[in-house]
Amino acid sequence: MTRPTLLKMNKHISYKRKQLFVEDVVVSDITGSLRTPFYVYSRTTIKDNFNRFTSSLEGLNRIICYSVKANSNLSVLETIAKLGGGADVVSLGEYQRALRAGIDPKKIVFSGVGKQDFEIAETLKSSLLQFNIESVSELEAINKIAINLNKVAPIAFRVNPDIDAGTHENISTGKADNKFGIPISKAKEIYQHASKLDKIKIVGVDVHIGSQITNLNAFRQTFQNLEKLIYDLRACDIHLENVDIGGGLGIKYTDDDVEPDLREYSKLVKQILGNLNCKIIFEPGRYIVGNSGILVTKVLYKKKSQNKNFLITDAGMNDFSRTALYGAAHRLIPLSQESREATEIYDVVGPVCESTDTFLRNHLVENAEEGDFLAFLDVGAYGAVLSSEYNTRPLVPEIMVYKERFEVVRSRPTYEEIFEKEVIPNWE
Repeated sequence: MTRPTLLKMNKHISYKRKQLFVEDVVVSDITGSLRTPFYVYSRTTIKDNFNRFTSSLEGLNRIICYSVKANSNLSVLETIAKLGGGADVVSLGEYQRALRAGIDPKKIVFSGVGKQDFEIAETLKSSLLQFNIESVSELEAINKIAINLNKVAPIAFRVNPDIDAGTHENISTGKADNKFGIPISKAKEIYQHASKLDKIKIVGVDVHIGSQITNLNAFRQTFQNLEKLIYDLRACDIHLENVDIGGGLGIKYTDDDVEPDLREYSKLVKQILGNLNCKIIFEPGRYIVGNSGILVTKVLYKKKSQNKNFLITDAGMNDFSRTALYGAAHRLIPLSQESREATEIYDVVGPVCESTDTFLRNHLVENAEEGDFLAFLDVGAYGAVLSSEYNTRPLVPEIMVYKERFEVVRSRPTYEEIFEKEVIPNWE
């Protein structure tokens, strides 16, 4: 059985006068004007997290390329752009989002194992900081496209150090049996091959070993492997400008989670990589936006079965899939603390026709009645970006709060707008 947690909340998402506020906006004001479920983000939290991360790296030659896949809403990216941040993207769509939000293309890193020809070509026509290349085949494809466009492609190879980051297997990316990167043992010869290609400019090396990492020892081993590789490459006259060490820092979702010490992480980077005369690229995502968001939902029904009590909400796994994908647990709190003494054990579930549409099992919920509003916490990363229209449930709105104002930054589509994307052929 899980219990309501006493874990301290983000200071910009807190109770005041027994009502849940995001910054200076009482969330019940939003439920009064917009149908649930919906996401709400605190812009100030995003700014604070970004500035805290940046400040911890004082003295390093660095660039912060926010991982767009964590939360790609344009209002989030615009916030990052105004703070001077760059972007780590994994598709042409994310690249275009970053540009639309005002991020300098020279601060954009293009990652991903399956870049398509049109994505490579369109990005080369504009410009970017570097492609993070994950295979020799991709290298050859980029060189061929660059020749056709008469462009020079700045590249870094993503190396796979075969290190277990100790995270969930579905978000581990640095082990030998993961699909990501080239084996670090083969990196030297692959770099030498790349140095002979016509339109390839080697600018760096890249590594990313996973997400929601809490053990700094995995980072230590990874950075030490990178340091050795960089010196090996220098010995064969290949000099790198950039060292991209990815992201992956975990955040605290529950009382049982251990959040890594940002100061210790920064110290580790400086000790091992700080004297290499390279620019260090960081790709934080979850750390920047994870605790900035809540998912507001309404209790539809309370149901008793033979062995279980169910609390059925209007948010489903199509709206928020982290539990179904990763077995993730998120704190669930009421929007109002009025009359909340009684508790009962529930499975908190959604309306989607799948048994995996279950957010919490055997969870002690403070007295909740049908029609009450609840909020899942720490959903700013990998929430709305992973949502779908499964069961023909429209994508839920996203709200951005800044101080005493809130704006709908992605609206809920109508059913007509959903259907307009489809065509019934005339077969007669």
